Amino acid sequence: MNDRKTVEAIRDSPQGYGLNGTYYPTAMLLTGIDLGRSGGLLRGFTEWLVVRKGECSSFYWHQLVLLDLFPDLDLREWKNPDHMTPEQHRQAVEHLFSLVLEFLDVRNKPRELGLMYTRYEAMYAHIWK
Repeated sequence: MNDRKTVEAIRDSPQGYGLNGTYYPTAMLLTGIDLGRSGGLLRGFTEWLVVRKGECSSFYWHQLVLLDLFPDLDLREWKNPDHMTPEQHRQAVEHLFSLVLEFLDVRNKPRELGLMYTRYEAMYAHIWK
């Protein structure tokens, strides 16, 4: 199964993967799959999110996805399932899958991926000097 089909299968049948519709377990399952593929599933996802927003950030993708959807969300307790309402969890999980699938389209096109990394490097050039 290719990466897109894997992500779509999880999105379409989360219970079959032991998920309960909350954000943190969903993000951790994708992280686990990414680790199992030696970083091949989500390599560049954090950088893509940063470039997409156009703002430098020290957050990893787990938090960036939440902030993209809920800009004012307090991230101190983001792993706690009670930190968001059930509706916010639903929205966050849906947003996560949407972003990952959009990213996979970019990741699978070498030219677009290269341009994304070039933009990312340019954004941080003044910091890394």
